Amino acid sequence: MKFAFAELHSIDVLTVELDSGAARGRGEGIGVFFHGDNPEKGAIELAAFEKGFGSQVAVEAALGGLKSYAARNALDCALWDLRCKEASTSIHEMIGAPAGTIQTFQTISLDAPGAMAAAAEKVTGPRLKLKVDAPRIVDQVRAVRQVRGDAILMADANQDLSFERLREVAPALAKLNLIMLEQPLTAGEDADLAGFQSPIPLCADESCFTVSALEGLAGLYDAVNIKLDKTGGLTGALALLAEARRLGFDVLVGCMAGTSLSMAPALALATMCDFADLDGPLLLADDYDNAARYVDGTVYPPPKEFWG
Repeated sequence: MKFAFAELHSIDVLTVELDSGAARGRGEGIGVFFHGDNPEKGAIELAAFEKGFGSQVAVEAALGGLKSYAARNALDCALWDLRCKEASTSIHEMIGAPAGTIQTFQTISLDAPGAMAAAAEKVTGPRLKLKVDAPRIVDQVRAVRQVRGDAILMADANQDLSFERLREVAPALAKLNLIMLEQPLTAGEDADLAGFQSPIPLCADESCFTVSALEGLAGLYDAVNIKLDKTGGLTGALALLAEARRLGFDVLVGCMAGTSLSMAPALALATMCDFADLDGPLLLADDYDNAARYVDGTVYPPPKEFWG
């Protein structure tokens, strides 16, 4: 097996390529920046394993020893792509997922309420994800709702609220028909939600990386956000999805930005999830040719020749 990594001009990514001689598979990782991970660290770690990548079995064994989220994600997704190419089958057939388009939320960046409303007016798709902060959260959601009465709105607080602030604003957010609030509290403070009857569904993001987190989140959150960079690739994401379903969680599949190579495995997973937040390529100046296509919030996955 051979592997390589590359940088795109718009963002840094780690691209892994596995070549078995008969087929070639690719995967991309961004990493989890708030855990000190990045593509450069992933590339260094993979370089130490390169001589041991003599077979798919060896690559699979190496995955368990990698510490970098970017490295694990890129390598795992390259393996899935390689398996699909060698078997001449699609990723949907391989993981038992329905094929087709998905509807993604499109991100409105954190800003003053008026600026967020102006940005929302320019988005043609029906699903908007609002980045919000504790002091202005109600005003931000209200401003967007006033100009986009047609839209399905969710909000992402990125751990900015205290429990007291959450209790204070939740009723107003419910009246604004917010369908979900993502990660209101700081990760690790989830126990504060015990017994809280939130009028809006709550979704865990930074509090949920892998299957091991789910038991502790049951009864506190209504949904979890699966990101392949957090789970260490599609393999971990599938395991997290299965356990989340068993425990009764709704599931959002998200991303840490990235190109269509990052989105491709997540798009396959998204056909089995309740919600998708996979607009990463829309934030880039350039993407791959023959990549995923975005039209008014509908995502047309790339062809299997591109990935999977």
